[in-house]
Amino acid sequence: MSKVKSTDYLFLSTYIRARENSLLGEKRLEQMVEAADFDEAAKTLTECGFPDLTGATDAQLEEAFAQRRTEFLAEFEKLCPEKDLVTAYRLKYDYHNAKVLVKGEGGEEPMRLLSACGRVAPETLTEAYRNDTWQEVPPALAVAIREARTTLARTANPQLADMGLDKAYFAEMLAVTQTLSTGFYTGYVRLNIDVANLRSAVRCLRGHMDEGLLRTAVIPGGNVSAESVCRVYGEAVTEVFHDRALAACAELGQQSVEGAPLAAFERACDNVLTEYLTSAKRVSFGPEVAVAYLASLEAEITAARMVLLGKRGGVAPETLRERLRVSYV
Repeated sequence: MSKVKSTDYLFLSTYIRARENSLLGEKRLEQMVEAADFDEAAKTLTECGFPDLTGATDAQLEEAFAQRRTEFLAEFEKLCPEKDLVTAYRLKYDYHNAKVLVKGEGGEEPMRLLSACGRVAPETLTEAYRNDTWQEVPPALAVAIREARTTLARTANPQLADMGLDKAYFAEMLAVTQTLSTGFYTGYVRLNIDVANLRSAVRCLRGHMDEGLLRTAVIPGGNVSAESVCRVYGEAVTEVFHDRALAACAELGQQSVEGAPLAAFERACDNVLTEYLTSAKRVSFGPEVAVAYLASLEAEITAARMVLLGKRGGVAPETLRERLRVSYV
């Protein structure tokens, strides 16, 4: 574990607290939901530091979101006392890019879907993939991509390739976060694994899928052991995922297995992750503040995209509210 102290985060924490006021938040999200049309909703984002997106195409929206994420990460990385805290965040984009490459088999069309926010530049990763030369790619990522590629070639099933990459992603996340000065990030990763496994369990049961598929999908490293997750084939979901943090999600999951719509369950799963992060609000300074802010930045982009695309598609405000998750701010 790192010897960095919480006081080393004093400047970054102050910087983050000042920036929190410019996050989208529930009030501005509601303004976007109530906006008359796409352009009016887009104007609200200018209050958060986004460029004027009125009249923007879907591609221009994605470019603006990607630019916001890229610029902030570059600045954040300079200020963060523990670089691995940012590395842990970037892993998501490395493995996103891996999935794009494996599914697209290195073709030109998927290249526009690659993110520049990972540890490895998209061009470098693409070249490594096409030439099968991995010297400039972190070893764990290289192994995961080659295994996923082999799985896809053997089974022609992209879902199985994705499962392997997801396991590798969370394994790396746990390894990186365990080197940090706080267990807060590791706790967040373990909860993410629990939520991912709960979702897999509910979908397998709801779809009357074979237990073997769940055993293939389940991710090790959560608070609920991988072997315990598979007990849902003999016990109620609520009996397996009985931890207090997951109890409400498990109850909704059991209802979904029995035929209820998935929407409430999916929303509860997302919200339990945000609720974990809110404990960082009680911390004046420290790595917890940084972890929570990185996650809230991602949630802001997800919410803004959802509302804007909903406005463009004529989705009613009440439907948009049902789709939105709890906001960190």
